[in-house]
Amino acid sequence: MTDIIYLAYMASPIGSIIAPFFLGMIADRFYSVQKVMGVMHIMAGIAIFCAPFVAEGAYASPPVFLFLLLINMLCYMPTIGLATATAFHMLPNKEKQFPLIRVFGTIGWAIAGILVSLVLQSDNTGLPLQIAGVAGMLMGIYSFTLPDVPPPGAGKKFSFRDVIGLDALAKLNSKPVILFLISILLISIPLATYYAYVPVFLRSAEISNPAFKMTFGNMSEAIFLLMMPWFLLRLGVKWVVVIGMCGWVLRYALFAFGAPEAVTWMILTGILLHGICYDFVYIAGQIYLDKMASASIRAQAQGLFVFISYGIGQGVGTLLAGWFFNRTVTATGSGALDQWQLFWILPALFAFVVTTAFLLGSMPKKRSKKDQLITDSEIVKTIAARV
Repeated sequence: MTDIIYLAYMASPIGSIIAPFFLGMIADRFYSVQKVMGVMHIMAGIAIFCAPFVAEGAYASPPVFLFLLLINMLCYMPTIGLATATAFHMLPNKEKQFPLIRVFGTIGWAIAGILVSLVLQSDNTGLPLQIAGVAGMLMGIYSFTLPDVPPPGAGKKFSFRDVIGLDALAKLNSKPVILFLISILLISIPLATYYAYVPVFLRSAEISNPAFKMTFGNMSEAIFLLMMPWFLLRLGVKWVVVIGMCGWVLRYALFAFGAPEAVTWMILTGILLHGICYDFVYIAGQIYLDKMASASIRAQAQGLFVFISYGIGQGVGTLLAGWFFNRTVTATGSGALDQWQLFWILPALFAFVVTTAFLLGSMPKKRSKKDQLITDSEIVKTIAARV
């Protein structure tokens, strides 16, 4: 099913777009958070567990396979916000405790890759999906044991504008914020290329255990997540975001130059840049938006960020990546390496243009040293809640 890889990866952006509506209409108003999270995880686990059974053999059906992936993401994506709400409800000191909890999410992602790739050697089987299904169902059962978190929006009238952040956008209507949101949307387009096609690229380059090699990026992400306050204090949010965007340019350039000869160190270095690419753009971006928003619209502003980046940006990126891949990488195995070079050049150039536009359009005004310290101190105070 190589030709429909991009359709499989469209499930996540669709889930990101629909999840805020679900949370706004049901989970946020009528049921306790832990109960909704439990049901969603169990349903997501069942869907992903069943997917391999319709991927090959006598009952193979690509449309049914894609449908099960979509059901999985429609159920899973709302749990991200629910888990965060549960953590904030339970923690007495969010600023100090939440960053440590957030890091465990990244560690868990890395452990999953190590288990299914390095330990079980199951990159080319349906076993990873079945493991994910069992883990999801267990997570659902565990969710019911969490302390009760009442629906935070009980009694509130549902508003379409609140769900997608239109009111927040109206109140954030300034040139720097609009430029920032457009840049985040555009830089999210090449991000979709990384998730969907790097594992395929690694197999063409004959690099063993591709899912395990991808965990190097998660390990890097955890390290840079803990180092981010240091960078924010010294550089400020805008320059941290610029460095993150430059990371995308460098990553895809390394993939492009390393592709023809399958230069392992260049390819793995590109993967290791994931910490800078993701943390310095997405996490720092959320902090920037939190800093620019007033207290009354911060939740809406973050919902708008997810809608634009994970939903629209990555959705468009997934479709474009699939279209370009199917027309560029027509060979298989090592015979496709020259074609992979052309494939990676496009996102590198795209990221370069977006980075240049953001840099030229958001040059910060000169501030006094005192103002710089005050602003950066406020930024660091918000990092725990937006990591």
